[in-house]
Amino acid sequence: MKVLLAGGGTLGSVTPILAVAQEMRRRDPDVDLLWVGTKCGPERQLVERFGIEFRTIASGRLRRWLTWRNLFLPFRVLHGLVDSLSLLRRWRPDVVFHAGGFVAVPLTWAAWLLGIPVHVHQLDWRPGLANRLSAPFAESVSVSFEKSLHDFGVRRTVLTGNPVRTEILEAGREEGRELFGLSVDRPTVLVLGGGTGAAALNRLTVDALPHLRSDFQVMHVTGLDKMVRPPVWTGVYLQLDFLNERMPSALAAADLVVTRAGMGTLTELAALGRPAVIVPMPGSHQEDNADLFVRAGAAVGFSQDSSGVDLAETVSSLCGDRERLGRLASAMRKLNSPQAAARVADLVMAAGRLHRS
Repeated sequence: MKVLLAGGGTLGSVTPILAVAQEMRRRDPDVDLLWVGTKCGPERQLVERFGIEFRTIASGRLRRWLTWRNLFLPFRVLHGLVDSLSLLRRWRPDVVFHAGGFVAVPLTWAAWLLGIPVHVHQLDWRPGLANRLSAPFAESVSVSFEKSLHDFGVRRTVLTGNPVRTEILEAGREEGRELFGLSVDRPTVLVLGGGTGAAALNRLTVDALPHLRSDFQVMHVTGLDKMVRPPVWTGVYLQLDFLNERMPSALAAADLVVTRAGMGTLTELAALGRPAVIVPMPGSHQEDNADLFVRAGAAVGFSQDSSGVDLAETVSSLCGDRERLGRLASAMRKLNSPQAAARVADLVMAAGRLHRS
């Protein structure tokens, strides 16, 4: 079976697809996979580490603020559609699978024109524009939350949960701390700004550090090309721009994660039962994701407009209260869907078999 995977720009639409790709390879080692992503996104090195061939097409991204770049969007989408038609005719996949991202839209339309089935996965609480544009042309849709069944139509939409990569589940705490040279008996905080980083969260973290006790260990993932100058602080501070294959170990090593509210990351935290302070991107779908986890008692919400002092106090209070951390961890695990990768793989491979028959 030949499966074309699409996603990129950020890692949110990438990690669940990789989890399903792992499951498909487990079932059929001969499955032929091709990934189509963006030219400048962070996904290429992560995808290629899985031994999946990577290609790019032209794509347009709708920016939700006033900018002249949006004037060229129709032309870039048309260019992407032409690229997609050419690629699909040459590679001839049995099915196209994506979880959103602007690179997936022209591929979905091109696949529909050529009679190739498409499966779409919706990972966030609020449907993104790419999935809303893709779903009407899809053979089937899988969703992470029951509420999303009504966003796309129940007839061909299946509740599966959100897939998680196997290496996330297999990483060990002690091995993770050894990898990063961290002590096993000091509180460890991991700060994540998503696949492309978050400048506001980076500034907030740097402002918070001088107000943390010196026995803390902080791993700060800034994002590519977003490294910051750390303040003078006597605790352990590791600044990293991008973790790639070390991310599972970093998540395993942490007592607490301070993170944006991308659903890919939140799902991995749920699979591990890792407590979190969630700092969503204002005015985006991340606010809905964060609200879901906060209402479930699995995380503490935090505004990026608050001060570094406030963040330091929140982190210190949580790490000093093992009972509360335990309650958050327990609530996190309840949001996990351990069979999600298998359920989505069922749908993708069923669509591919239908096309081959």
